[in-house]
Amino acid sequence: MPLTKQTVTDKIEIVGPYNHIQVREAVQVLEDGQVISQSYHRYVVSPGETSTDPKVAAVISAVHTQDVIDAYQAHLAAQTP
Repeated sequence: MPLTKQTVTDKIEIVGPYNHIQVREAVQVLEDGQVISQSYHRYVVSPGETSTDPKVAAVISAVHTQDVIDAYQAHLAAQTP
């Protein structure tokens, strides 16, 4: 009965006017291929950021166009005094 651990990207959402990408990863402990424990980790990808996860990278390339990145950078610049 070997135990294994895996991390699976199980939810990707696009939110807000600048298409921030919210990612939920499920961290699973498996015994003989069956999930016996699971917890979640979340993070946000802002326009202009990258990801090594192929699923997230595909969404980034689709929704973080240069126009979106430029608008987000202008928004950030306007926020700093």
